[in-house]
Amino acid sequence: MSLKVGIIGLPNVGKSTLFNALLKKRVALSANYPFATIEPNTGVVAVPDVRLSELAELTKDEEKMDSLPPIVPAVCEFVDIAGLVKGASTGAGLGNKFLSHIREVDAIIHVLRDFSDSNIIREGSENPKSDRETIETELILADIETITKLVDFAEKELRFSKDSLDPKKLEILKKIKEDLDKGKYIGDSLIKTSEGLDERIQNWILTLPLLSIKPVLYVYNVEESRLQVTGDSGQENALVICAKVEEELVDLSEEERVEYLKELGIEETGLERLIKKAYHLLGLASFLTAGKKEVRAWTFKVGYKAPQAAGVIHTDFEKNFIRAQVVSYDQLIEAGSLAEAKKKGWVRTEGKEYIMKDGDVVEFLIGS
Repeated sequence: MSLKVGIIGLPNVGKSTLFNALLKKRVALSANYPFATIEPNTGVVAVPDVRLSELAELTKDEEKMDSLPPIVPAVCEFVDIAGLVKGASTGAGLGNKFLSHIREVDAIIHVLRDFSDSNIIREGSENPKSDRETIETELILADIETITKLVDFAEKELRFSKDSLDPKKLEILKKIKEDLDKGKYIGDSLIKTSEGLDERIQNWILTLPLLSIKPVLYVYNVEESRLQVTGDSGQENALVICAKVEEELVDLSEEERVEYLKELGIEETGLERLIKKAYHLLGLASFLTAGKKEVRAWTFKVGYKAPQAAGVIHTDFEKNFIRAQVVSYDQLIEAGSLAEAKKKGWVRTEGKEYIMKDGDVVEFLIGS
């Protein structure tokens, strides 16, 4: 399952610095002037998961292997999108080109400048609150143009449609337009309010080509001195980091990195927290498989049933699914081996209606 997250914000707020740190190498041009990033840079980053190394150790011992099996983590694709400016929706800066890049991602990381540095040009940035409003206004204005076309098209189609869901779709489109015209940023509230509606309507909502319904993680980029006193934001969809510190951590050895974090009073790097939050932003989780060939984390949507999860490995697995042998990661580690977990009755046989859980260690039985 592919997950693509776009990093956006006003120019010079630290987007490319953050992106460079994420990739543990300086891929994006980080420069002190607007539009240093023109074409979006893309990189694939592993989702931190300590369970994989412990599961690999257990597999090595149980299978009597000479070395650990290969570890394959879940991954997240990040896209460094050039800085938006006021008026982007009408073509200012590199306007429409940037907006088109945002349309292609599943979720957004919105970097907000919350540091002072007279050496770095602000270029439209004032403070986190106004900066957030500037970007969201541009996304809303772009969406108003899109939703107007969608409403017009849906009204014409309804005259000839026999689909009973089409009137409901038109009603939803008009409600979205009404909110956007009032300057309301949709966020993921529309998706939440669609709960209980026909599943086909819910799936249709997810396909709407709107920028302001994409899940957003707000990243407040602060000075190093504020990390100790600021800590995490405490908000589910917000995070406090220092992009400059994160980029410096990349160049340190593991031992030096641990020591530096200890001095800052932080257990995890900001990047580790960011990657995990981005991964869960879309309601994703991981099930695990383990064997001599590899120990691997597979990404699935929360709410997937066992056959759908099997289909993540291979599309034929969903079609030919028979059953799944499942044990929770915690129980498997406590047992010390799969054989011992079976003795304790912790390994369950689950059928087609089983809803997968994060951390399930699974072996699928597939027919021919």
